[in-house]
Amino acid sequence: MTYAPRLATVFIGLLCLGSTALHAQTLDPQLTAMRDAIAAAERGQTDAGQLAALSRHPLYGWLEFAALKRTIDTVSNAQAQAFLQRYAGQPVAESFRSTWLPAVARRQDWNTLLANWKSTDNLGLRCAQLTARLATGKADAQWSRDALTLWRNGKALPDACDAVVGGLESRGELTPALRWERVEAAADAQLPAVMRTAARGLPAADLTLAIDYAAFLDKVHPRALGWPKTERSRRIAVDGLAKLAKSDPDAAEQQLPQLASALGFSEAQRGQVLYQIALWTVASYLPDSARRLNAVPDASYDERLHEWRAREAMSRGDWPAALAAIRKMPTSQRSDSRWQYFEARLAEKTGATAAAQPLYRAAAQSPTFHGFLAADRLQQPYRLCPWEPNDSAQAKAAVARDPALVRAIALFQIDRPGWAVAEWNDAATRFDDTQRRLAVEVASDNGWFDRAVFALGKQPDEQRLYSLRFPLHHDDSIRREAAKNAIDPAWVAAEIRAESIFNPRARSPANAMGLMQVLPSTGAAVAKGIALPGYAGASSLYEPGTNIAIGTAYLRQLLNTYGLPYLTIAAYNAGPGPTGRWQSQRPNFEPDFWIETISYKETRDYVARVLAFSVIYDWRLNGDMLPLSDRLMGKLVDNRLKPVCTPGQAANNAAQD
Repeated sequence: MTYAPRLATVFIGLLCLGSTALHAQTLDPQLTAMRDAIAAAERGQTDAGQLAALSRHPLYGWLEFAALKRTIDTVSNAQAQAFLQRYAGQPVAESFRSTWLPAVARRQDWNTLLANWKSTDNLGLRCAQLTARLATGKADAQWSRDALTLWRNGKALPDACDAVVGGLESRGELTPALRWERVEAAADAQLPAVMRTAARGLPAADLTLAIDYAAFLDKVHPRALGWPKTERSRRIAVDGLAKLAKSDPDAAEQQLPQLASALGFSEAQRGQVLYQIALWTVASYLPDSARRLNAVPDASYDERLHEWRAREAMSRGDWPAALAAIRKMPTSQRSDSRWQYFEARLAEKTGATAAAQPLYRAAAQSPTFHGFLAADRLQQPYRLCPWEPNDSAQAKAAVARDPALVRAIALFQIDRPGWAVAEWNDAATRFDDTQRRLAVEVASDNGWFDRAVFALGKQPDEQRLYSLRFPLHHDDSIRREAAKNAIDPAWVAAEIRAESIFNPRARSPANAMGLMQVLPSTGAAVAKGIALPGYAGASSLYEPGTNIAIGTAYLRQLLNTYGLPYLTIAAYNAGPGPTGRWQSQRPNFEPDFWIETISYKETRDYVARVLAFSVIYDWRLNGDMLPLSDRLMGKLVDNRLKPVCTPGQAANNAAQD
């Protein structure tokens, strides 16, 4: 679609001024009108006059799409073709296509579907296209190959694939071998219902066995001891025991010896089951963790289990065993700053102080949680090497004029994130590395900060773009509420960066809302407790000032309960129940070991991430920073550091995300 140059120029100018506009939380009137028109179209309330007034807007195609989507089953082929031609090459055309083609399939207009087909990962659409080829006499050898690719994957297939499976059956292509192949693939995916469906059509004896295999995935049973001693039986038994181990590792361990003997498990197959038994035991630090970890053959260990072996020993305070576990890690894993730091700490714990120093020095090169802690152990300043490219204003302005980028930012601003990302991805296909980086700057100027997280990092230097990756936004509110609650503003900024990447409209699957991802129940309770004026329910959590006020007050409440920042951060993420349990399990642990032995990966990483982010935000807000070791303990003393950047350091100097 083309639109009036004057409107496009005005709109791009508003985007380039977006940073100022977003501080005021306002939208240009045309964009507000477009937002409201799209919402009305989705309700079936389109207004001809409103449509005409917006016909030259860059987002008009998305408005048309919203209107057509509501009545997609009645869209004529002529309407569809006109839309696809009008927006050819734009993401909105492909969004329309993926919505319209299922409607075409429902009315079995196979020729139209084939004429408008484009490759997709959508299983339902892929099956619709295969059905169309079958119905129009185009089921050739390639059709068989394409259909069998779907059959072999072991996933549950949507109803749209029924005709494809029927076609394979009627053509005699679903041989017993292929049925067994899907049964086994479904077992690997732990999908017993798919196993049963795939087994239909097997000879009677085979069908009985396949159904018994599926029953074993549902619930391990003793009939498996009498299964044929084949590789297939062994594979199914391994899958079933692995599934059982996740919910009941004791039962899986009890069943393993008999089944392994009866079916003739290989050492690798025993290792697979022992791995799962150990993993789901140690993930909860159950009493048999160490024994079960030791039972896993070395060949069955991967990085995940290597980490758990080290954590399990740490959780018991068995420093020699923890050190030995780290030293058994692959070189690539052991050289990560996390494990360099802990290898050094454990070397100190076991009396090898001299061996710890080079490990601390290596870890301290990394501007991450463990790198900062390593620098503290060495009493050295932190190594931060920011990169500030000297790009021309003309180059940035040229990128800002890209039509897809213009649409992407506008869609983000009216809270259409899925559409916005589609337009962003389309624009990015035409950008080189410099243009992509400049596009991130343009997005950040307009309040779309997560592009710096998701679109940077292809080149090593991009991780050093600290001003982009760690935005300072709503800093007046952050400083005000932090002061009111006697909390370090860098901590508040770090929480926002970790929770929402400064998106005030962020909403989680658990219904946490806004900048600090506050649950409505928490928001209501805290707002009442602090007598927050103007709080009008959950929708108020999308207002940045309100969200920061509530989130910061809630942090203060948690800090009053838990006493230390790292415990407070854990509770903010995981809740009081798990945090209290971890405290009772390891009551006197030093902070670094306590954090590393948190059983939830999300919370373990979250605590480290927020603390590392707080160091970087301290630097961004103040030009220097508190040592992380002091920050862990809530010591807001005047012992501040200035970062350094040493020659040759920049290439590997990237803070964690």
